[in-house]
Amino acid sequence: MNVDRGGEKLPTPEQFKVDEQLNTVITWIGDRPTGADGPLAGLTAGIKDNIEVAGVRSTCGSGFLWDNVAEYDAPVVRSLEEAGATVLATLNMAEFAVGVTSQNSAAGGSRNPWDPKRVPAGSSGGAGAAVAAGLVDVALGTDSGGSVRLPASACGVCGLRPSFGLVDTVGVYPVSRDFDVVGPIARDVELVARTFDVLTHQPQRPRVRPSVIGVPKTFVTDDVDPAITAATGGLVESLRDQGYEIRQVDIPQAERAQDHVYTLLYSQLADIHRDRLRTSPEDFQPATLERVRLGLEIGERAIRDAAKARDEFRKVMRRVFEEVEVVVTPAMPVDVPLISSSESVIAQSRRLGQFSYPWSLHTGPTLVVPVGFHPGSGMPIGAQLTAGHADEAALFTVGRDYQRVTEWHERRPPIRADQSSSAGSRSKPISL
Repeated sequence: MNVDRGGEKLPTPEQFKVDEQLNTVITWIGDRPTGADGPLAGLTAGIKDNIEVAGVRSTCGSGFLWDNVAEYDAPVVRSLEEAGATVLATLNMAEFAVGVTSQNSAAGGSRNPWDPKRVPAGSSGGAGAAVAAGLVDVALGTDSGGSVRLPASACGVCGLRPSFGLVDTVGVYPVSRDFDVVGPIARDVELVARTFDVLTHQPQRPRVRPSVIGVPKTFVTDDVDPAITAATGGLVESLRDQGYEIRQVDIPQAERAQDHVYTLLYSQLADIHRDRLRTSPEDFQPATLERVRLGLEIGERAIRDAAKARDEFRKVMRRVFEEVEVVVTPAMPVDVPLISSSESVIAQSRRLGQFSYPWSLHTGPTLVVPVGFHPGSGMPIGAQLTAGHADEAALFTVGRDYQRVTEWHERRPPIRADQSSSAGSRSKPISL
């Protein structure tokens, strides 16, 4: 088990037992001062291991950085503690925050608490699994192409990719200057919203309830798992029943958006790791190595074309959000994969990120909420709610409305700690 015991009180025997099964924790952290009376008072938090926590190893899920100890707290960590949260652990992740299965060369991959034979998705896989299993109440992840949203979907919890530039990324190991954000993962929309307010230091102002929900014509294609299409449709119908107007909407250029994100993200990733590739390629996890090498093959013309397409897509999205206030799409097009899947790294990444990567090209926020379970595997299904730039309030309003009349977010996985019903989630009994 690749963890350190950072303090005498943690982990509890039950937490340790759960983590032994899921491998979510890189380092357990001892007692640290908090703001006892803040909005997150009494809650526990986990921090993705590419976000610096002073005096604690910050490995980025990589053997390259196994002995790297952070010298200071990232501002987002300070914000949580000043709000009263207890930072309990740093959490496992895909190496250098690239990868949809949370594979890495430092601690080995995490496992999904709904089925440990399946991935928790990534790259914030440890964060999604730790929240779902009740090891922490809230976790901070990072998201460049879907790294908060995909684990939230795969683990049956809620996750927010905030609007680009709203949340401080100082003290976060970079993937891409164009797409990196820090976002919260929690078991319900209410706690995600509360944590977002803490991270931005700007409590949400009251917002007029959104009235028009957009459903894209081009996103849901014939190759999407029918169970996922049906579950996402259930979200749409629930919102219709609550009085929202549902309107079909075109998302021009959506079919190429994923390609543009890959071009920009992988080329920037390769620039960051160029020296490591030259001196110690064998020390990368194989999937990470493949991505870095792909990035080095991307030419300047392709990068310029992708940057131009990015800017045009953002203009298009501003027009879309003049017509509708929130857009609904699936989070993943397929069921949560088995760890033993033989699908190639890049093919699996493209497939799982089919719906998340396009929204990374947009500057606005995307919130994932659980919308059901797959009838074949029993694994969670998530859907994305996306809004215009800096309109997180619209997502929280719609998400709260949905969770008021559904109970998907109250379900708990078979592998979990006792604190899985702790603050931040409703405790209404349900049948599993």
